[in-house]
Amino acid sequence: MYKLLELYKQWKGAEPANVQQIPGGGSNRTYFRLTDKEGKTVIGVIGTSRDEDHAFIYLTEHFNRRKLPVPKILAASDDGLRYIQTDLGSTSLFDAIRGGREAGGRYTLKEQELLRRTIRELPNIQIRGARELDFSNCYPQAEFDVDSVLFDLNYFKYCFLKATEIDFHELKLEADFRLFAKDLTAETADCFLYRDFQARNVMLDHDGNPFFIDYQGGRKGPYYYDLASFLWQASAHYPHKLRRELVYEYYNSLKNYIEVPPARHFVNRLSLFVLFRTLQVLGAYGFRGYFEQKKHFIESIPPAIQNLRELIMTISFHYPYLMDILRQLTELPQFQQIPTTATRADGYKTTNINPYKTHPQDGPATFSKYDAQGPLVVRVFSFSYGKGIPEDESGNGGGYVFDCRSTHNPGRYEPYKQLTGLDEPVIRFLEDDGEILTFLDSVYKLADAHVRRYMQRGFTSLMFSFGCTGGQHRSVYSAQHLAEHIHEKFGIEVRICHREQGINTILSTK
Repeated sequence: MYKLLELYKQWKGAEPANVQQIPGGGSNRTYFRLTDKEGKTVIGVIGTSRDEDHAFIYLTEHFNRRKLPVPKILAASDDGLRYIQTDLGSTSLFDAIRGGREAGGRYTLKEQELLRRTIRELPNIQIRGARELDFSNCYPQAEFDVDSVLFDLNYFKYCFLKATEIDFHELKLEADFRLFAKDLTAETADCFLYRDFQARNVMLDHDGNPFFIDYQGGRKGPYYYDLASFLWQASAHYPHKLRRELVYEYYNSLKNYIEVPPARHFVNRLSLFVLFRTLQVLGAYGFRGYFEQKKHFIESIPPAIQNLRELIMTISFHYPYLMDILRQLTELPQFQQIPTTATRADGYKTTNINPYKTHPQDGPATFSKYDAQGPLVVRVFSFSYGKGIPEDESGNGGGYVFDCRSTHNPGRYEPYKQLTGLDEPVIRFLEDDGEILTFLDSVYKLADAHVRRYMQRGFTSLMFSFGCTGGQHRSVYSAQHLAEHIHEKFGIEVRICHREQGINTILSTK
């Protein structure tokens, strides 16, 4: 610690005013937030492996030259065991989408957008990051190859499969492992394989833009690996529909950097890496859970087995003996999912049972005196029909009034009666049900055209009102989301009034 403070003093010219240790990742590195007298912060790191630290420092400096969204190295010790980097804040993607994960995969629209932003940015670091990169600096090896694949497959065999006491023929399984490894490494790929691409290793700035960390284990390899690692992470519970959409987002983003293979070939190759990544994860869970007796990893096994079950049920792989063993594995009684409920820290109960029926493919020219007066201010209201439609104080006649009462009402259910359309449980209820999304889709189209035309004509006022039975759930959700939609799209001032809740907010001009 003393040497880290000395490094900070050499770089800054003064000692930090405050030092706070912060949680680290899975490595042995120790992290500190160092604050100066003006309140500006940086991150100080103490490592234990020169090779690992060298890999991170080299990759970070290279990525910065490529202008990629990663931290900056501000100072490093001569021995490479201590360095100082920019502080990307405390909000990770993992934290930002916690609600959807704890709700069993029922991600809100905002959470889904964060996932889309992240997955669209992944090809940037994979493809542009690999250009002029000296992979000999990577740790612990420079390239994804047959030996590394076989190591992970045997890790699965010895740390997980043997622990289940399934009887299998070693040589037959080894033969399929070697064929599998050959297929995985059949295509050359001049790209950076992140290796540990997960939500914990993505930090978000104030605008929700992703920045990448903890890529020191990266190497040269196929881009499919990171996509499979991210989207098939068992604990994330990504629903099939969202996962497909994110694969599509990635595929289209990849087109901006390289010539992509045909979609069918892409999906087939991706499936191989999903299978490999699933077995790799089970190996890690087996070691951490069965041998080290860590409860979290034991509890993570059933969701990973469910991923494996769905995969081998929907896709044919030409490794007959391996597939037979995996089918036996998914049929073991201890891996059958039992409906469970849990209580979150905020008091809301969650369940792994989805109460909603889903799609089978899924396992919501005249002129006036007001022309050219601008700028436009939009007012959005929520209200209860029992207390009357909000009055228009501008004198323009009230604008649009939308009736939300045709959509599913959360207020009919006891858990939601004391909540509003601003509360997370109500948001998840409405978006998962989907009726409100279809309703708002039409509203958005109408509102966009109207706002755009009013801005062109220089009008000063436009009003939208949403009514429901009590002015508490559906109308509040709809008003809030339309207001945020208009503000995000047009950058104009939007004033929100949830009349029955006594809540008034102004979204200022951008």
